[in-house]
Amino acid sequence: MINPKENIKVRDIRNKQVKHSLTLQYTGTILGMVAGTVLLCWFLNNTFLEDYYIYNKQNAMLEGFSTIDAKSAAGILDSAGFDVGFEKICENGNIAILIISADGTVIRTSVNDTESLRIQFMDVLFSSSKGTSTELLEKTNNYFLLRQVDTRHKSEYLVLCGTLADGNVIFMRTALESIRESAGISNRLLSYIGIAAVILSVVISIFVSRKIARPILELTEISRRMTNLDFNAKYNGKGENEIDLLGEHINQMSETLKSTISELKSANNELQMDIEKKTKIDEMRKDFLSNVSHELKTPLALIQGYAEGLQECINDDEESRNFYCEVIMDETDKMNQMVKKLLTLNQLEFGNDTVAMERFDLTELIRGVIQASSILLKQNGISLTFNTDMPMYVWADEFKVEEVVTNYLSNAIHHTDFEKRIDIKYTQNGDYVRVSVFNTGKPIPAEDIGNIWVKFYKVDKARTREYGGSGIGLSIVKAIMDSFHRECGVINHTDGVEFWFELDTKNN
Repeated sequence: MINPKENIKVRDIRNKQVKHSLTLQYTGTILGMVAGTVLLCWFLNNTFLEDYYIYNKQNAMLEGFSTIDAKSAAGILDSAGFDVGFEKICENGNIAILIISADGTVIRTSVNDTESLRIQFMDVLFSSSKGTSTELLEKTNNYFLLRQVDTRHKSEYLVLCGTLADGNVIFMRTALESIRESAGISNRLLSYIGIAAVILSVVISIFVSRKIARPILELTEISRRMTNLDFNAKYNGKGENEIDLLGEHINQMSETLKSTISELKSANNELQMDIEKKTKIDEMRKDFLSNVSHELKTPLALIQGYAEGLQECINDDEESRNFYCEVIMDETDKMNQMVKKLLTLNQLEFGNDTVAMERFDLTELIRGVIQASSILLKQNGISLTFNTDMPMYVWADEFKVEEVVTNYLSNAIHHTDFEKRIDIKYTQNGDYVRVSVFNTGKPIPAEDIGNIWVKFYKVDKARTREYGGSGIGLSIVKAIMDSFHRECGVINHTDGVEFWFELDTKNN
């Protein structure tokens, strides 16, 4: 079950990741750079482009003046060979040019309306035009350059007036309105391009950043699962870049951690098992010493008492001495049987006894145990029913199965009551057979059924002591069946008790 606090913690981490998302940071950075660049370009254009255009226009006019002055010095100003050059100067710079001689004769002009241009030239020379203002930009011995503003028509011009090398006068004029218009168009175009660039940069940066962030987020999720010791998550990369290489290293680290933790868990489990085994051994040792001392106390007391009686010659007749000796021998035999059973049980519980699995006839084994107990059955007036003539082949340790059957039958003989009847039967269930030993008598109290397999536990202590029982027989049965990895149990009936065990019958 997932801890709610852990859920809140994971959610907080994810919210923090969203807040400081790599995609948002990357997109914001690219957007800021593009938008900043566009705004800077727009500001520079808006502030300096017009002046830069005017500066270039001035240079174009001055270069044109220098070229025309050089041609006039060479005496080819009005020759046909300079026609193309003159036209280029006018067209490339969008300049209106008028060259006149000292007597007013037009040498060259770039406009058809020569008279209008002459009048404008005179206005500039004599500043006779009203509604205009002029600003002197540059003046030399050969020319002067003006910036003229017509406030009535809200137009602005660059005007150059000068004297050529051959004595002719030149008048050059170009409108600045087209420059201002070109600058405005350029700024608007830059604005549109800037908006498109910003949008495009946002789209591209989101796409690129997500492509970069996706494997990083995947690695983040893998690392989060690794902190919860979940090593099933793996990074699936193509190994083409640094992130894929990092993913491969995380996969290797995950496998190493998984292997290390598995080894630690195995070592811890073995250590825990060793501790539990040691604890169990200590408890069994304590129980063993307590139970053995308790069980041996009575027979030792009897042996000591009768031995002292013999030593002190309490009864001198031979019959009494023989009786004393028989009691001592009987109690010694009981002690010997109990010690043997304890040794057997000890070997079974600690796995020191080898289980030899073999195939044998169970029917023949049971009939042999019944034959060995026939005298006890007759002495106690018990009728035993085992109506099975067919062989029943099973897989088990034959010697240990004989021990189980003997314990069950001995237990049934000593607890048979009422009709004094014992029934032994088979119940076939697929690949195994159940062997049941039923005896008439009192059912086992419900509170005692869970304890009858515990060594030294006795339901009827007086009766058990009467026939020399030690309370170890059923413990041996349980240990033997556990070594076979098969089941055993007990069932109470209204008229008696049924003990059962199961054995494997399949051949493979």
